[in-house]
Amino acid sequence: MISFLGKCINNLYKSICYLLTGQSRFLHTLNQAAAISYDSLVISLVIAFVSAAVIAIQVSKQFLMSGAEAYVGGSIAIVMIREIAPGFVALAIGARAGTAISAEIANMQVTSQVDAIKTLKVDPVGYYFAPRIMAAAITVPMVVMLAELVGIAGGLLVSHATIGLHPARYINSVWLWLNARDIYISLFKGVIFGILIALVCATQGYETKGGAKDVGESTTKAAVLSTVYMLVADFLINLVFYL
Repeated sequence: MISFLGKCINNLYKSICYLLTGQSRFLHTLNQAAAISYDSLVISLVIAFVSAAVIAIQVSKQFLMSGAEAYVGGSIAIVMIREIAPGFVALAIGARAGTAISAEIANMQVTSQVDAIKTLKVDPVGYYFAPRIMAAAITVPMVVMLAELVGIAGGLLVSHATIGLHPARYINSVWLWLNARDIYISLFKGVIFGILIALVCATQGYETKGGAKDVGESTTKAAVLSTVYMLVADFLINLVFYL
């Protein structure tokens, strides 16, 4: 794990240098943005909606029994924005787009396409990593923001359907509990998670050696490693901002 982390940091440094020299093409980054976040948008929003609906089912009746139903909206909004939306969106994108990144680069590695890039005097790390890291860092927070809106809306619909909570009371509770700082932190999480997804999965694919069987194993490792690193990063961010 420590050795792999060192490789990730080294690849991130090379990618930043590649970006600063202006060698990365905008069209390549745009294509990666579509592949990473746009293609994962539907599943991410569905997960956010269902998660908020489940939370609303769990808390609505309990709050109603204690006479605190006016706090349902605020509770769901805080949970969604602080943790559920950025965490679940990152896991969904990592499972769908992260594994695709790893498999693509691993296939290029075992078929000697990476060696062909080297013969052209092009840094393969910068060429393959930089557009994906930039695309993920920019677009994952956008998906997180949409997931937060969908999640809050899902909580509203379910709480109204289950306990008859008026939408105005729900929305008023959201505005009273919601803090701009929480939104900024959730978007910051989206940036960090996006970078980790692209960096960890691309590094795992780049380190692949062998044949087709190794490509599959590398893809599985990429999914596991990206999840572990995201959970650790989530813990550290919460430790810094909410302790």
